[in-house]
Amino acid sequence: MWRALPAGLFLVAALAAHGQLPDLEPGSFEVEPPILPGNLVLPAKEEAPTSVSDLERKLARARESARGAERLWKIGALAKVEAENRALRVVRLEAELAKARFSAASDASKSSLEESVNAAIAKQREAELDAASVNLERQRKLLALGSAGKSSVRKAEQKLAELKAASP
Repeated sequence: MWRALPAGLFLVAALAAHGQLPDLEPGSFEVEPPILPGNLVLPAKEEAPTSVSDLERKLARARESARGAERLWKIGALAKVEAENRALRVVRLEAELAKARFSAASDASKSSLEESVNAAIAKQREAELDAASVNLERQRKLLALGSAGKSSVRKAEQKLAELKAASP
């Protein structure tokens, strides 16, 4: 082993003399690490106004998904939060569909549709308030168990306060 040491030192000295040694400085990497998809902030896409038929199709799929979510939550295959989010998505799509029908309607029928649009919007606000209050309680329980941080509770409180301030 001691016989190989001078040969190794000679090899290193020869490579250093020719400038073929890799740069060992910590800040000089040839290859950058890949960007993780979770850290990307994608620009908000402006959604094109969807047609009434597209919204009806989305609503039918969302209702089916929400129905299945309740069963999956009961058997433990899906988180309760996900089941609640699916139900909230149904309410949001119902409001979007009512708005789309209102904008596509003629002037004569708009007065009759205006009441249904207002009811759908009120239902959406109420559902979002309920979801925010449930989330706040969930975050408080997780904080008490030590699984969540105070920042999560503050975010949930802030979201609930924003929704309460925005509602008439």
